[in-house]
Parts: sequence; structure tokens; C-alpha cells
Amino acid sequence: MIRIGVDFGGTKIEAAALDADGRFLERLREPNPGGYDAALVLLRSLIDRVEAKVGRAASVGVGLPGSVSPKTGVARNANTTWLNGRSFREDLAVALGRPVRVANDANCLALSEAVDGAGAGANVVFAVILGTGCGGGVTAGGRLIEGLNGIGGEWGHIPLPWPDGDDELPAPKCWCGQTGCLELYCSGTGFQDDYRRATGKSELGARIVELMRAGDAQASASFARYADRLGRALAVVCNIIDPDVIVLGGGMSNVAELYETLRPIIAGRIFSDVFETPIRQAVHGDSSGVRGAAWLWPAE
Repeated sequence: MIRIGVDFGGTKIEAAALDADGRFLERLREPNPGGYDAALVLLRSLIDRVEAKVGRAASVGVGLPGSVSPKTGVARNANTTWLNGRSFREDLAVALGRPVRVANDANCLALSEAVDGAGAGANVVFAVILGTGCGGGVTAGGRLIEGLNGIGGEWGHIPLPWPDGDDELPAPKCWCGQTGCLELYCSGTGFQDDYRRATGKSELGARIVELMRAGDAQASASFARYADRLGRALAVVCNIIDPDVIVLGGGMSNVAELYETLRPIIAGRIFSDVFETPIRQAVHGDSSGVRGAAWLWPAE
């Protein structure tokens, strides 16, 4: 069985064909054109070109930076805001002449890593994207837990737990309309914003990490705050679903110091005398989006 997965990102759209064992047969990537109709045209073109390369039609799954309402069928909660309110799944199905499956991009990360990545063989996997924004996904027994309302694992838009200090209170406003969301603190953007607020200087996350490793006190303090906030946020997840594995994806997952730093923070916050849950980096990295989207169609 050949599956096509699509990673619908804010700046690029990628389509890839995978064989039954999860090996890439073809991958194509183009810049996101920045408009709904143009994006549908590009998606059809990418999928047609991938299928021409592999020589046959395939199932299509798409990972979106938002989700599809189980009530209305329209896209919602996307930070690519021109997707919101549009019948994306149905419109793409009409364009392709076949059914399409759609899931949140963090759910696709979780599914990819649960099938044959950092969570392979585990029962309950919680995976998070720590990038421009942040989000989460949950799988159990290798299947997504999307929930009755289609928001299972929607971790980026819960409030930062146990807020403290002038840098966390009063909580800032999030683009979603709520205040104090994890996306403001635990994303790579949140890391950069914290450093800018503390120093008055704007730096990319990678540069702040370089400064931290060189012994810079302000960069080190910013990283410590970031890790503490992320640890608090993951502790809440552990108290609710107690996952077998926590998987980190996105740009901040590449910071090696994060993994051991998080363990005592989470252990000190959970309602347990033991914390044995492994925290692992996503095996498939930037490929998790297209891989998880492809796996939305299970083996026949």
C-alpha cells in the first residue's frame, strides 16, 4: 500500500509518498502561496506530481496547523488564519476526486512517532511540537485520541500552570483570545520573547542557546525559565494521562540540555513519588508531519 502525506505548513507545503514500511518513495516541497484557492491548486499539483513519480494513485492524509470541527467540518484554530472557516477537507477531496483525511499537525507528529519513531511499542504517547507555536497530540495503542470535540491533546492553548512572578503575571493575551496560553511560553517564539523582555535584545533561539553554552548569564537564565515552564506544563499532562513516553519535536527539541533539565522539574510537580517516563526527541524530525499524515490511513 502506498500512502501520501501532506505537511501543510505556514511557509511551505510538502507532499511525500511512503511505502507500506514507511520508506519515502518521493518527496516534493513548495512555498506556501499564502492564499486558500492558490493553496488548493498547489496541493493538487504536488499530489499529482508525486503520484506520477510512483506510478499509481494513493491515499492522501494532510496535517494542518489547526483542526477540523467534527460538528461543521470546517477548519478552525489554525494560526494560518485564512484556513479558518473553510471546508478544507471537502474542497481538497473534490479537487482530487477521492476522500481525504485531515488531522492537526501535532497529532501527525504523535502518530508518526508512535508508529515507528520514539514512541514505537509504547501504549500511550504524548508528543509536542516546540516551534514557532506549540501543540500536542496523544496516541494510545498506535491510534490517535482526537476526542469527542476533536481537540484531544490540544496542549498549546491551556494556561501556564502555577504562574509566579512579574514575568508571568498578569498573563499576556494569546492570539486565540485567551490569556496565558502555553504557546506564549513553551514555543520557540516564547523562548525568544522571554530573552527579549529580559535583555532588550532580539535573538533567534539557536543564538540564545549558543550564548547559554558560552556561559552567558542572561541566556542561561532565560533557558532556565523556559525549561521550568515547559516542565510545569508537561507535569500537568503526566497527572492527567501518565504517558508511557513523552516525545519532543520542533526546533527546541534540538536543545540537548533540555532533556535532563526537564526530569527533576516534572518530578517535583507531579502527584507521584516516582517519575520514570522517558523524554525523547522525535526520531523523524521535520519528516514527522508528512509521515504522520500518511499514517492517517491505516493498513487495509
